[in-house]
Amino acid sequence: MQFDTPATTNPIDNLKVVGQPIHRIDGQLKTTGRAMYAYEWHDPNMSYAYGYPVGAAIAKGRITSMDVSAAKKAPGVLAVVTTLDIGERKKGRFNTAKLFGGDEVQHYHQAIAVVVAETFEQARAAASLVKVDYAEEKGVFDLGQAKDSAVKPDESQQPDTAVGDFEAAFRSAPVTVDASYTTPDQSHAMMEPHASIAAWNGDEVTVWTSSQMIDWWRSDLATTLDIDKENIHLMSPFIGGGFGGKLFLRADAVLAVVGARAVKRPVKVALPRPLLINNTTHRPATIQRIRIGTERDGKITAIAHESWSGDLPGGGLETAVNQTRLLYAGANRMTAMRLATLHLPEGNAMRAPGEAPGLMALEIAIDEIAEKVGIDPVQFRIVNDTQVDPEKPQRPFSQRNLVGCLKLGAERFAWSERGTPGSRRDGSWLVGMGVAVAFRNNLVLPSGARVKLDREGVVTVETDMTDIGTGSYTIIAQTAAEMMGITIDKVAVQLGDSRFPVSAGSGGQFGANSSTSGVYAACVKLREAIAKKLGFNSEDIVFENGEVRSGNRSVPLAEAAGPDGLVGEDTIKWGELTETHQQSTFGAHFVEVGVDIATGESRIRRMLAVCAAGRILNPITARSQVIGAMTMGAGGALSEELAVDRRGFFVNHDLASYEVAVHADIPHQEVIFMDETDPMSSPMKAKGVGELGLCGVAAAIANAVYNATGVRVRHYPLTLDKLIGGLPDVA
Repeated sequence: MQFDTPATTNPIDNLKVVGQPIHRIDGQLKTTGRAMYAYEWHDPNMSYAYGYPVGAAIAKGRITSMDVSAAKKAPGVLAVVTTLDIGERKKGRFNTAKLFGGDEVQHYHQAIAVVVAETFEQARAAASLVKVDYAEEKGVFDLGQAKDSAVKPDESQQPDTAVGDFEAAFRSAPVTVDASYTTPDQSHAMMEPHASIAAWNGDEVTVWTSSQMIDWWRSDLATTLDIDKENIHLMSPFIGGGFGGKLFLRADAVLAVVGARAVKRPVKVALPRPLLINNTTHRPATIQRIRIGTERDGKITAIAHESWSGDLPGGGLETAVNQTRLLYAGANRMTAMRLATLHLPEGNAMRAPGEAPGLMALEIAIDEIAEKVGIDPVQFRIVNDTQVDPEKPQRPFSQRNLVGCLKLGAERFAWSERGTPGSRRDGSWLVGMGVAVAFRNNLVLPSGARVKLDREGVVTVETDMTDIGTGSYTIIAQTAAEMMGITIDKVAVQLGDSRFPVSAGSGGQFGANSSTSGVYAACVKLREAIAKKLGFNSEDIVFENGEVRSGNRSVPLAEAAGPDGLVGEDTIKWGELTETHQQSTFGAHFVEVGVDIATGESRIRRMLAVCAAGRILNPITARSQVIGAMTMGAGGALSEELAVDRRGFFVNHDLASYEVAVHADIPHQEVIFMDETDPMSSPMKAKGVGELGLCGVAAAIANAVYNATGVRVRHYPLTLDKLIGGLPDVA
């Protein structure tokens, strides 16, 4: 199905199942422990062995020799496979650093060997016996030091943008802000580690893994190990969190495959937590400079956003200026990004890449200029709203109700009670409120599905779409139920299997909208097949209450299927609507904090998110996504920071010292979804919300801390040492 004209009325608009607060259909499996995650997959007929990875002990250089003799003699050891044994290999399309193979070390804890043994404990003990000699090379690990050597990226990928004459407009502006902000390296820190099981059968290998993107992984695994893609069967039905860290093939899958080939048995490999943080990807640190100039009435006349980030050679930018190109009006504007070479572990996508760190800076700067002008921060954002792409004024937004989010949020949060900085007290706590805008572009990818109707009237959906805890199973079931006129208990959903049609996968906030649109397209094919078989007029056919009706004829779906059943399969493909109209999601985050006047300890008291993101497919799963994102934003504001050792690795590489926020840190969270649909987005008229819920949260907290204390912190995280020197005297 080609989606190239705005959606009109269709069966989804009935909203009998779609849009309803239906609990997760996979919830019982998860709460009773029957949902098998990658490392838990078990076949009683298989004899599993265990692989334990060995990571490089330097950040840059080459391996000159490896002695594995002691490891091979250790109890229970079946094989030791080293990167030198494998030799030089091609790199997958989506990997910046190689995952395994050859003598070059590109970053600390890069996989250099896997020890396979009868038990996990035996493999781990033997891995410590592997002796490695290196020729170490000097690396660069500090973004601040590398900033001046950062280069302009490929113009075809991330060009600078400029409209009007920013420099002249900024110089002549009556009110200006010019400030720098920094965000640190951050880890995905998902609960389930990267884990895989591989089993060979002749030339074919089956891999049970934890992957957000089945087809990407399958293709890159084929490239990395020079295997025919058709001989790889990948399965990932349940994922214990990813946040972007499982978008791309990782070393656990590669090591499991080579280990299983070496011992001719199924092999399990899970990355230990230190390797999860240093061997896989992370959100890169940024240095950002923002300049804003306004008239005395608060209208922006000049806005510029520059960002610097770093990555390994061949890597990419943290696109922190993207939202600034679209978020606020202003005739004179400029954005630019520069990339420095760093030899830290690979930087790559983490939940809301670009917008999340970009808004951490931009939305503080907006508060700063609003204060200078003397306008309430909410009103300042409303004054500078735009209904068109500021860089391309001829291109309107398909939907944009940011003003509605701000107004409703201010009312519900009692924003009018916000005082001046440092003026509100509650015992020993200084109390403040903060606001920030949420913005994330609406992304879509082609997505396929197969829908089967059997003689019992049950509809089975097959797609390689994944569920990373987001509720994919449920919203896909709701889509099929709505399209086929049945209740959700008559739908079975099978996900995460490479034998199924290729979907969008989970990431970038594109998963829900794209995958349900693919199911919609497949259901259209199935409806057409049913109409053709029954001789019904497809123009007036109605699917309702488990029946198919046309005119005065009515046939139960089970009967229509016949003894052999019927199948519909299709892929949603996207036209040029994103070219003619800017498609984005919007929101407003409001936060109240308390800061201890003596210690500088910051505590979140309550949070509110108001989101405008098209049709909400399921308010329960969508709310879950947003409150989880808000919690993640709290960690990003107050505690999360990967500490970089000068030798090139992240020191706090476990969940004891990399401190994430949890629900207990936030007494109250509220989410409001604006009532809207976006016909230009998809047949579902939906968008994504999973990353929108994170965008802007950290800045809202930073702004609230400033309102509470009068101390402006521009460098995350907002730890108490950055506050305590500027707090008011204890009264």
